[in-house]
Amino acid sequence: MARNNRIHPMLSNLPPSRMRRGKVVSAGEAVRAIQDGDTIATGGFVSIGVPEEILKRIETSYLETGKPRNLTLLYAAGQGDGRDRGLNHFGHEGLVKRVVGGHWGLVPKLGRLAMENRIEAYNLPQGVISHMFRDIAAHKPRTLTTVGLWTYVDPRFGGGKINDAAKEDLVELMSFDGQDCLAYKTFPVNVAIIRGTTADTDGNITFEREALTQEALSIAMAAKNSGGFVIVQVERIADRGTLNARQVKIPGIMVDCVVLSQPENHWQTFSVQYNPSFSCEVKVPMATLPLMEMDARKIIARRAAFELKGNSIINLGIGMPEGVSNVAHEEKVLEYITLTAEPGIIGGLPAGGLSFGAATNADCIIDQPYQFDYYDGGGLDCCFLGLAQADAEGNANVSKFGTKMAGCGGFINISQNARKVVFVGTFTAGGLEVSVEDGKLKIVREGSTIKFRSRVEHVTFSGRYAVMKGQPVYFVTERCVLRLTGEGMELIEVAPGIDIEKDILRLMEFIPIMKKNPALMDSRIFEEGPMNLKDCIFGLTLEERLTYDPEEDLFFVNFEGYRIRSSEDIRAVEEMVMKILSPLRRKVYTIVNYDNFDILPELVDEYTDMVKRLMDGYYTGVTRYTTNTFLRMKLGDALKERKLAPHIYETRAEARKALSRTA
Repeated sequence: MARNNRIHPMLSNLPPSRMRRGKVVSAGEAVRAIQDGDTIATGGFVSIGVPEEILKRIETSYLETGKPRNLTLLYAAGQGDGRDRGLNHFGHEGLVKRVVGGHWGLVPKLGRLAMENRIEAYNLPQGVISHMFRDIAAHKPRTLTTVGLWTYVDPRFGGGKINDAAKEDLVELMSFDGQDCLAYKTFPVNVAIIRGTTADTDGNITFEREALTQEALSIAMAAKNSGGFVIVQVERIADRGTLNARQVKIPGIMVDCVVLSQPENHWQTFSVQYNPSFSCEVKVPMATLPLMEMDARKIIARRAAFELKGNSIINLGIGMPEGVSNVAHEEKVLEYITLTAEPGIIGGLPAGGLSFGAATNADCIIDQPYQFDYYDGGGLDCCFLGLAQADAEGNANVSKFGTKMAGCGGFINISQNARKVVFVGTFTAGGLEVSVEDGKLKIVREGSTIKFRSRVEHVTFSGRYAVMKGQPVYFVTERCVLRLTGEGMELIEVAPGIDIEKDILRLMEFIPIMKKNPALMDSRIFEEGPMNLKDCIFGLTLEERLTYDPEEDLFFVNFEGYRIRSSEDIRAVEEMVMKILSPLRRKVYTIVNYDNFDILPELVDEYTDMVKRLMDGYYTGVTRYTTNTFLRMKLGDALKERKLAPHIYETRAEARKALSRTA
């Protein structure tokens, strides 16, 4: 399929003296050079960096002239608005014959053609396709990786084909040194259609106003080394030799056509004309970001946020997972973690909606293929991904539902290689409404669709493969948390106010493992105000929470955010206090911080018995404080029954003042 000409057809008749300056052409001139049957590779991520001017012109040309026809379309990330823009311009029978794409959810017009078997349709992992561009450029016959094993991409389970019209096998199973891997076929790219900010008349391209650089260089190189040509959409033209060479992302030697776009077809994203913080021109105050309302989405994000750890590298998927970043911002812990997204952002606060993929105040923006190098190699400490369907084996489906094709995007790369996976989503779908009353979750209206199925329709994530690798996997919903084990899915936490039989088991197509009564989800999740997540993400040890100050002769017990979930937890507290205070050989005054302390109701009596033993043996006097009125009442009553000082103060200052009076 590759052509040998390396000069744009519209420039072929120009004299040599003007050849280099003749690269600036109209969108119509560039499109006329596309031939029937060409393989086209496009750049863009969701609505970022989409060459809308050129894509619109291809559609117009086909509708007016019937050309070009029978194109093969290759793209890594979904590019569209879910309606008409982006790759939806290709949604006409006859315009394309084959589509190999990473994500289909934003291109419903192409998806309809695929589901009706009017085109050959394949869905391969986004990261694999971004690496394929580099391999095509290097003339490598295959892209070798373990990404996709045991999913629908594996040739044993479909090979990435999403309809009956897709006949050719694009994925092979191979083995090296006893390890299975997948070999993805590469093929020449005839036309690259990408986007930048500024071009000089020689075709050198910069990206200074773009939110991402994506895989634009790799696509351009793939086309040039396939004997094809490269079209670049820009928003401005500079004179030859005026661009800073270090800012040039695509050299002019790889560019044949430059199209100056109309402003309306070159927004930074489909929802934002230009945000200077997306392109790292300025840093904006994070305090200006809105807070989430207390609904199912926030409850899920709050519980998921407890899986964050200090100094960790995180990926957030599109949709529900975006809420985790909002909670992290609200809890003022963003500075202690690094959020990333697959198109190349590192640090900052990832944007949502049609601007997903961009970030406010990013630390760095790298090319998408390099980001997937990092992801595939295990660079992610944890990922938070959407939950559409799950089954008894821990398989997850986000890619295909009946006649609807969403596609995997970067989901497979990310979920298979992160050190920990957290799926987040509502327990049921289709009209679910919840409320929080008195710290308890209430199901106002149940969703109409069951998400925990006996078997998922499409295996986008393999629970079997995760267990084989020893990968921790959690499923977080608004009403419960499940964990994948070698025996299957285990129910480990339930929201306060939820009836396990009525609100959970009745709405599942399988019975989860319950070796013991599930613990209650942290009460802070269902209360307004901060959860003091900072202490949790750094995972303070019990010893770090218990400190003796010899200067003040005071013992401080910091139980802020601490959880008592078993008798073993109680014994651990008692033993650690004894270890610290026994060498003093005398009693000391003690202050206990119970802010956001969480204890299972059935353990309160056992816990206060332990407190009485410590009082008798190690404490001269104790004052306690917490802002939680319910906890003050619950512990106060238990202390009173054991003839211990029952009063628990509201603030640390009040507790210290009371202690000075008793001294």
